[in-house]
Amino acid sequence: MEFITPIFKWLHIVAGVLWIGLLYFFNWVNGHVAATMDEETKKKVIPELMPRTLYFFRWGAAWTWITGVVLMLLVYWMGMNDAMFKEPGMDETANPFKHLAYVLPFLMVFVYDAFYKSSLASNVRVATIISFLGIGGVLCLLICVTEMVEYRAYNIHVGAMFGSMMAFNVWFRIWPAQQKIITAIKNGDAPNPADAGLAGLRSKHNTYMSVPLIWTMMNEHTTVVSHYLGGYGVLMAAIILGWHLVFQIYKKSAKVQGF
Repeated sequence: MEFITPIFKWLHIVAGVLWIGLLYFFNWVNGHVAATMDEETKKKVIPELMPRTLYFFRWGAAWTWITGVVLMLLVYWMGMNDAMFKEPGMDETANPFKHLAYVLPFLMVFVYDAFYKSSLASNVRVATIISFLGIGGVLCLLICVTEMVEYRAYNIHVGAMFGSMMAFNVWFRIWPAQQKIITAIKNGDAPNPADAGLAGLRSKHNTYMSVPLIWTMMNEHTTVVSHYLGGYGVLMAAIILGWHLVFQIYKKSAKVQGF
């Protein structure tokens, strides 16, 4: 364990840097550059550039998720065993909801996907508020219902939820839509606006989730502030600040000019 865990942490970070770095390139650089291209230039550049970058993008996402799940298994589910939960006394009944914590981060992927396909998500501000309350609800379930009391444990499980949503977006929403878009541009056709809208929206979601995800990836180094705001408040504050930081960088990226 002392040898395997650091190796997987290292691979997790390397894959994450590859994935998130390309995510930021797509959202804060590439989109603005592509907007300056004429149709002939797009026809030459996009079919060459995008498949190559999307290859590293999607496999970076896959390996970040895979190594993250392995670390969850080794460090928390096997290593910590029941230490991350509030243990009942000898005269109490064991918590029947404890094992919900193991699957909740992954089940929430399908809740997220269904929500953003619904009409409830048509208003960005309302959808953002509901999403934040939903994250708070998941955190409440982990702490109050499954009785996961260890800060590092519920922090990384929320991170697993973000990472799973983001990897799902890459493989099942962004990549399929981008394949259609690239093929259309290569053939000289206009891409389907629905494909462009879906890829752009889910890529933007991933960008907003990435900063809170990175907070959870540096989990061991944030325990020094875990005694503030009950611990869970620190995580929720990191999510708010992360979202605001991404919002500000989006605004700045639109103002950066070429020569």
